[in-house]
Amino acid sequence: MKKGKVLVAMSGGVDSSVAAALLIEQGYDVQGVMMRLWAESVPGKQAKNACCTPSAVSDAQHVAKLLGIQLHLIDMGETFKRWVVQPFITAYAAGLTPNPCLLCNRRVRLGALLPYALAQGANYLATGHYCRIGRDQQGRYTLLRGVDDKKDQSYVLHMATQAQLDHLRFPVGIYEKPHIRRKAAALGLPVAEKPESQDLCFVADDYRHFLQRQAPGIVQPGPIVRLDGTVVGQHSGLPFYTIGQRKGLHLAAGEPLYVVAIRPAENTLVVGTADELGRSTLIAEQVAWIAGEPPAAEATITAKIRYKAPDVPAKLTPLDKWRWLVQFDRPLRDITPGQGVVFYAGERCLGGGSISREQPNEL
Repeated sequence: MKKGKVLVAMSGGVDSSVAAALLIEQGYDVQGVMMRLWAESVPGKQAKNACCTPSAVSDAQHVAKLLGIQLHLIDMGETFKRWVVQPFITAYAAGLTPNPCLLCNRRVRLGALLPYALAQGANYLATGHYCRIGRDQQGRYTLLRGVDDKKDQSYVLHMATQAQLDHLRFPVGIYEKPHIRRKAAALGLPVAEKPESQDLCFVADDYRHFLQRQAPGIVQPGPIVRLDGTVVGQHSGLPFYTIGQRKGLHLAAGEPLYVVAIRPAENTLVVGTADELGRSTLIAEQVAWIAGEPPAAEATITAKIRYKAPDVPAKLTPLDKWRWLVQFDRPLRDITPGQGVVFYAGERCLGGGSISREQPNEL
């Protein structure tokens, strides 16, 4: 007896391919779906998104044929451009450092692809993300870290709601990556050793060149200053820098200097020493909780301020419904406005938000 119909978001990579195979083994009625996403058009180059290149489509089609499942190719180009590409540009124009994967998961996979799957009569949408779904003592869905610590992707799905988790499946989350590759090889899938995909799938080359082509007005040279206002150099455009950056400043100084603040209103880049870089607080905005409500005030939590950042103990204080003060027990050097800050209690992802430009003790 089939467990229900599931559409698997396939990319032509090993994780989503094995996800489809695992669900077939588990007794689901499986079909694949692959999104065609917006790609930058550059003279002399074929416009292609790294997530859906012709070779990736061919790989997904080959895997689907081997597994004996149907593969749907759907156009999500305009949706992707509206909700991922344009906000990416807007964020850089505002002096932020965005994470487009968070935008894509919130607006495209969960916001558009999941409704598409349900409209096609599927019970579930599955992806190749390394995370798991559980239940708490109240029966609510929980989002858990993937078993493979090196591949855990709960960070990029921290915005999932209870209603969405009810229709999501993450088959590879209970395995480590080497097992998934061995499984693909055992099944004879041609993608068993395929390299990992890239984050900036829609950029033809370098994101700096992309911004210069797509929004040249936001890339304007300006002063580099110390915290006391002393001008020490010229930057080539604020979007080319991020908090904590040391390379590429081209400053002659007696000690290493890092980017400590970006001030778009003044088109000014602020640099300082390593001691001046760290912060122990941030304000998270647009915060959402997977359980539908925040954790108890006495809950012991940790936070990640970037996808690859380690967990750090943190204290949360509500400022209003969507904004929270996050306090760490030590200064962190890489608190970067525009990145996601995601909260955990052990293996459980509690939710998260975006690191605001607004900061206590604003520079």
